[in-house]
Amino acid sequence: MTMEQIILVLVWVTSISILLIFIPKDKILNALVAFQVKQVLTWLFGLLVVEMRLIKYPVRLFDYASKASFTFEFLAYPAVCAIFNVHYPEGKGKIAQFGYYALYTSAMTVTETILEKYTDVIDYIDWSWYWTWITLFTTFFLARSYYKWFFKKITTGHTK
Repeated sequence: MTMEQIILVLVWVTSISILLIFIPKDKILNALVAFQVKQVLTWLFGLLVVEMRLIKYPVRLFDYASKASFTFEFLAYPAVCAIFNVHYPEGKGKIAQFGYYALYTSAMTVTETILEKYTDVIDYIDWSWYWTWITLFTTFFLARSYYKWFFKKITTGHTK
Protein backbone atom coordinates (compact mmCIF):
# COMPACT_ATOMS: atom_id res chain seq x y z
CA MET A 1 0.00 0.00 0.00
CA THR A 2 1.43 3.38 -1.00
CA MET A 3 1.60 6.43 1.26
CA GLU A 4 -1.21 8.02 -0.77
CA GLN A 5 -3.47 4.99 -0.35
CA ILE A 6 -2.79 5.04 3.39
CA ILE A 7 -3.69 8.74 3.47
CA LEU A 8 -7.00 8.04 1.69
CA VAL A 9 -7.82 5.26 4.17
CA LEU A 10 -6.96 7.59 7.06
CA VAL A 11 -9.21 10.30 5.60
CA TRP A 12 -12.09 7.81 5.45
CA VAL A 13 -11.50 6.59 9.01
CA THR A 14 -11.06 10.14 10.33
CA SER A 15 -14.13 11.50 8.52
CA ILE A 16 -16.41 8.76 9.79
CA SER A 17 -14.92 8.99 13.29
CA ILE A 18 -15.41 12.74 13.60
CA LEU A 19 -19.01 12.37 12.51
CA LEU A 20 -19.62 9.70 15.15
CA ILE A 21 -17.81 11.68 17.85
CA PHE A 22 -18.92 15.26 17.17
CA ILE A 23 -22.51 14.87 15.97
CA PRO A 24 -24.96 14.46 18.86
CA LYS A 25 -27.77 11.98 18.29
CA ASP A 26 -30.38 14.73 18.41
CA LYS A 27 -28.57 16.58 15.59
CA ILE A 28 -28.27 13.72 13.08
CA LEU A 29 -30.92 15.21 10.77
CA ASN A 30 -29.12 18.56 10.88
CA ALA A 31 -25.82 16.87 10.06
CA LEU A 32 -27.36 14.90 7.19
CA VAL A 33 -28.79 18.02 5.56
CA ALA A 34 -25.46 19.86 5.81
CA PHE A 35 -23.55 16.77 4.64
CA GLN A 36 -25.72 16.24 1.58
CA VAL A 37 -25.86 19.85 0.44
CA LYS A 38 -22.07 20.08 0.75
CA GLN A 39 -21.78 16.86 -1.31
CA VAL A 40 -23.76 18.46 -4.12
CA LEU A 41 -21.62 21.59 -4.06
CA THR A 42 -18.20 19.97 -3.73
CA TRP A 43 -18.96 17.24 -6.23
CA LEU A 44 -19.99 19.87 -8.78
CA PHE A 45 -16.95 22.09 -8.11
CA GLY A 46 -14.66 19.04 -7.95
CA LEU A 47 -15.79 17.79 -11.34
CA LEU A 48 -15.47 21.25 -12.86
CA VAL A 49 -11.90 21.84 -11.68
CA VAL A 50 -10.62 18.44 -12.82
CA GLU A 51 -12.38 18.62 -16.17
CA MET A 52 -10.95 22.10 -16.70
CA ARG A 53 -7.54 20.62 -15.83
CA LEU A 54 -6.95 22.99 -12.94
CA ILE A 55 -6.37 20.18 -10.43
CA LYS A 56 -5.69 16.49 -10.78
CA TYR A 57 -5.90 13.65 -8.32
CA PRO A 58 -3.20 11.14 -9.35
CA VAL A 59 -4.18 8.68 -6.60
CA ARG A 60 -7.91 8.36 -5.95
CA LEU A 61 -10.75 5.92 -5.46
CA PHE A 62 -12.79 4.93 -8.50
CA ASP A 63 -10.15 6.22 -10.89
CA TYR A 64 -11.94 4.76 -13.92
CA ALA A 65 -15.26 6.34 -12.99
CA SER A 66 -14.19 9.90 -12.25
CA LYS A 67 -11.17 12.16 -12.32
CA ALA A 68 -12.44 13.90 -9.18
CA SER A 69 -11.55 12.81 -5.67
CA PHE A 70 -14.45 10.78 -4.32
CA THR A 71 -12.78 10.72 -0.90
CA PHE A 72 -12.56 14.48 -0.49
CA GLU A 73 -15.53 15.74 -2.50
CA PHE A 74 -18.00 13.10 -1.37
CA LEU A 75 -16.90 12.33 2.21
CA ALA A 76 -14.24 14.51 3.87
CA TYR A 77 -15.49 17.99 2.94
CA PRO A 78 -19.15 17.10 3.61
CA ALA A 79 -18.23 15.54 6.98
CA VAL A 80 -16.46 18.73 8.03
CA CYS A 81 -19.43 20.76 6.80
CA ALA A 82 -21.81 18.69 8.93
CA ILE A 83 -19.76 19.47 12.02
CA PHE A 84 -19.41 23.10 10.94
CA ASN A 85 -23.19 23.53 10.75
CA VAL A 86 -24.14 21.53 13.83
CA HIS A 87 -21.70 23.51 16.01
CA TYR A 88 -22.13 26.89 14.28
CA PRO A 89 -21.93 29.83 16.74
CA GLU A 90 -25.48 30.99 16.05
CA GLY A 91 -25.81 33.40 18.96
CA LYS A 92 -22.43 35.05 18.48
CA GLY A 93 -21.67 38.28 16.64
CA LYS A 94 -20.84 38.65 12.95
CA ILE A 95 -17.09 38.85 13.62
CA ALA A 96 -17.14 35.57 15.55
CA GLN A 97 -19.19 33.94 12.81
CA PHE A 98 -16.82 35.18 10.10
CA GLY A 99 -13.92 33.88 12.20
CA TYR A 100 -15.66 30.50 12.39
CA TYR A 101 -15.89 30.38 8.59
CA ALA A 102 -12.27 31.52 8.25
CA LEU A 103 -11.03 28.94 10.79
CA TYR A 104 -12.66 25.97 9.04
CA THR A 105 -11.74 27.23 5.59
CA SER A 106 -8.13 27.94 6.55
CA ALA A 107 -7.63 24.62 8.34
CA MET A 108 -8.89 22.70 5.32
CA THR A 109 -6.84 24.83 2.92
CA VAL A 110 -3.63 24.29 4.91
CA THR A 111 -4.29 20.54 5.00
CA GLU A 112 -4.91 20.41 1.25
CA THR A 113 -1.81 22.52 0.54
CA ILE A 114 0.36 20.15 2.60
CA LEU A 115 -1.10 17.15 0.75
CA GLU A 116 -0.47 18.87 -2.58
CA LYS A 117 3.14 19.69 -1.72
CA TYR A 118 4.21 16.37 -0.20
CA THR A 119 2.01 13.67 -1.79
CA ASP A 120 0.38 12.55 -5.02
CA VAL A 121 -3.11 12.75 -3.53
CA ILE A 122 -3.68 16.10 -5.22
CA ASP A 123 -1.73 18.07 -7.80
CA TYR A 124 -2.34 21.74 -8.57
CA ILE A 125 -1.96 22.28 -12.32
CA ASP A 126 -3.33 25.78 -12.81
CA TRP A 127 -4.57 26.33 -9.26
CA SER A 128 -3.37 27.91 -6.04
CA TRP A 129 -4.16 27.67 -2.35
CA TYR A 130 -6.20 30.90 -2.45
CA TRP A 131 -8.64 29.36 -4.98
CA THR A 132 -9.11 26.48 -2.57
CA TRP A 133 -9.76 28.96 0.25
CA ILE A 134 -12.25 30.94 -1.83
CA THR A 135 -14.16 27.88 -3.07
CA LEU A 136 -14.27 26.30 0.39
CA PHE A 137 -15.48 29.55 1.97
CA THR A 138 -18.10 29.91 -0.76
CA THR A 139 -19.35 26.33 -0.42
CA PHE A 140 -19.50 26.67 3.38
CA PHE A 141 -21.54 29.85 2.93
CA LEU A 142 -23.88 28.26 0.37
CA ALA A 143 -24.30 25.13 2.48
CA ARG A 144 -24.98 27.23 5.58
CA SER A 145 -27.52 29.35 3.70
CA TYR A 146 -29.36 26.26 2.48
CA TYR A 147 -29.17 24.72 5.97
CA LYS A 148 -30.75 27.83 7.55
CA TRP A 149 -33.44 27.99 4.86
CA PHE A 150 -34.24 24.28 5.20
CA PHE A 151 -34.59 24.31 8.97
CA LYS A 152 -36.47 27.61 8.98
CA LYS A 153 -39.11 25.94 6.82
CA ILE A 154 -39.27 22.93 9.14
CA THR A 155 -39.51 24.95 12.36
CA THR A 156 -42.00 27.53 11.05
CA GLY A 157 -44.02 25.13 8.95
CA HIS A 158 -44.00 27.50 5.98
CA THR A 159 -43.84 26.02 2.53
CA LYS A 160 -43.79 29.25 0.50
